[in-house]
Amino acid sequence: MSALPSISPEGRKTYDVVVVGAGFAGMYMLYRLRGAGFSVRVYEQGGGVGGTWYWNRYPGARCDVESMQYSYSFSEELQREWDWSERYAPQPEILKYANHVADRFNLRRDIQFNTRVDRAVFDETANTWTVTTSDGNTMIASFVVLATGCLSNARRPDIKGLESFKGPVYHTGNWPHEVVDFTGLRVGVIGTGSSGIQSVPVIAGQARHLTVFQRTANFSIPARNAPLTDQERQAFRQNYPQIRRFAREVARNGIYTDLPDRGALDDGDERRRAKYEQRWQKGGLTFMYAYNDLALSKAANDTAADFVRGKIAEIVKDPETARLLQPNSHPIGTKRICVDTDYFATFNRDNVALVDIKANPIEEILPNGLRTTAKTYELDALVLATGFDAMTGSVAKIDIRGRNGLTLNRKWAEGPKTYLGLMSTGFPNLFIITGPGSPSVLSNMIVSIEQHVDWIADCLAFMHAKGLSLMEAEKDAEDKWVAHVNEVAHATLYPQANSWYMGANIPGKPRIFMPYIGGVGTYRQICNEIAAKGYEGFAMAANERERAVAVIS
Repeated sequence: MSALPSISPEGRKTYDVVVVGAGFAGMYMLYRLRGAGFSVRVYEQGGGVGGTWYWNRYPGARCDVESMQYSYSFSEELQREWDWSERYAPQPEILKYANHVADRFNLRRDIQFNTRVDRAVFDETANTWTVTTSDGNTMIASFVVLATGCLSNARRPDIKGLESFKGPVYHTGNWPHEVVDFTGLRVGVIGTGSSGIQSVPVIAGQARHLTVFQRTANFSIPARNAPLTDQERQAFRQNYPQIRRFAREVARNGIYTDLPDRGALDDGDERRRAKYEQRWQKGGLTFMYAYNDLALSKAANDTAADFVRGKIAEIVKDPETARLLQPNSHPIGTKRICVDTDYFATFNRDNVALVDIKANPIEEILPNGLRTTAKTYELDALVLATGFDAMTGSVAKIDIRGRNGLTLNRKWAEGPKTYLGLMSTGFPNLFIITGPGSPSVLSNMIVSIEQHVDWIADCLAFMHAKGLSLMEAEKDAEDKWVAHVNEVAHATLYPQANSWYMGANIPGKPRIFMPYIGGVGTYRQICNEIAAKGYEGFAMAANERERAVAVIS
């Protein structure tokens, strides 16, 4: 093992590990592996670090986890030197933080930007991966780590006539790096998920007129965003050990908050409403922590959903618009709940209109507008807030071939199958950070990223110390884990929603609940126990022949 790459007999650079992606996962993976003495090369298709925060530059883009918690915990010095300016950090500040981390730990020297990994093929004879990049180069790696992100593959909708539109078309997940000014324009926003809900109030403040095309109404809680004071930052820093430990080991979603001790129906109507009101005024994702059974009981969930629907009716002056904005198609929280600043109030503006495209679907994009089954709308600019091919989309864009030439896309054709969300049988020495089958998008992503990176780094160090070069998830372990993930999910209300958790936003994508809903703390304990048992459920060997003998015996 050497921190420097070697050269193969064919003249190809050979690394211990190739990492795909330089977002928060890829950067920390590089930091850990380089610190352990491995030779590492990171390939990033973007022009800089930051992952989803490099691409998602749309107006109003902001994290829905509080900034003091949406940050790395691996460096005490980093925690103390970086000052977040707001309760919820805006995209430019998160990107600035990512660049600060890259510079502080000198990560860029091992990252190649503007380079996409197109292909990765496993060599069963050599136990190595041959990786081909978009610049035509090929390199060899003992291990490949996919740090491709869960929300990094923007979904452009298949709408007739979209290419004919004469004005600018923007996707929230792939926004231009220069400032976009909508002043004086008639703008159409298609989609009311998180990016739509965040961008609509900002665009409405610029545009001559804004038309929002909504297929599905979504629940959203006010962020109550505000500048952070020195006192608030210092209070967090003093309690960081407790906060981080709680997020890792206790919280289901990796977020520090006070936990409920009862169900929604254990309180009377008046007390229950007071609790919801308190959470509403506090703002943020922890609204769903008012009671401990909101994800389990429809009757309990209805009380929270009715409260939010009532708030929408109070805020939005036009009764018909309020009715359209009130979600009725899914239990609250079963789609990622949104956090907003003045979203519902924006529909009280004279220059904003809401169009229900579930009742009147879009028929065609025209050169100067959009036509639904009911009406034609003249538009100067289009914003596609149509989300992502989540969890698996970025992995699917790479031609990954494991044993016997099997592609990962073919194996996952009926839904992703992994062991712990970390590895997939038939693809040795290939790791996935926050992959399907792990808490990932149901959690504070930084908490889950750090846990996965630490587990992978410790695993590779273990293998090196034992003289092992091959690791693969066993089929039986994978099958049992997939069954467990689905069993836990179906004990909750989550599968009742046609969400991107289920792949429901992508035509033809299998409807399988992808993240692990058992909780960050529980999942961490499972992973730690598996490692402590010598990586139970994973086949490890010094070479392919040794593995084959072990399988036969």
